[in-house]
Amino acid sequence: MEFYNYIKSLHLIFVITWFAGLFYIVRLFVYQIEANDKPSPEKEILQKQYKIMTYRLWYIITWPSAILAVIFAIWLLLLMPAWLQMPWMHVKLGFVVLLIAYQIKCHLIFKELQNDVVNYSSNFMRLWNEGATIILFSVVFLVILKNAFNWIYGVIGIILFSVLIMLGFKFYKRIREKK
Repeated sequence: MEFYNYIKSLHLIFVITWFAGLFYIVRLFVYQIEANDKPSPEKEILQKQYKIMTYRLWYIITWPSAILAVIFAIWLLLLMPAWLQMPWMHVKLGFVVLLIAYQIKCHLIFKELQNDVVNYSSNFMRLWNEGATIILFSVVFLVILKNAFNWIYGVIGIILFSVLIMLGFKFYKRIREKK
């Protein structure tokens, strides 16, 4: 059973670094998009630096963490196949698929920005960043409660929290625009 705990620990470590990468990459997208509005030469200097930073974060931390988290998750499921019979695990795996889709969309945005194509506003990116947060909260509540239905209360709470964040964001945006 100790072997199982090592695999579980490695899974959790890579889930944490995966989410850290996802949270930070979208924040870098915000900065990269905002750098596009700066005058030359500041614009070019910032864009070059953000491209380097996002490239390193994406390929050295985020993608490897995602792959290793999934590998260790599969290993855990092979060690504990009974989990696949539990309804909460089905819901969790649904959120994992959603997280992978989120990462793929982030990858598409990353590639666009690396090619100087800006299709989204920095405001959109700030809201997009909340997607990973909602998935994280949902999965944590689900795994801790181990109930396919009670996690909904936690998700409702995070959605309400997200609404408060968006209202705070709009308030902050108004303050910034006045300056």
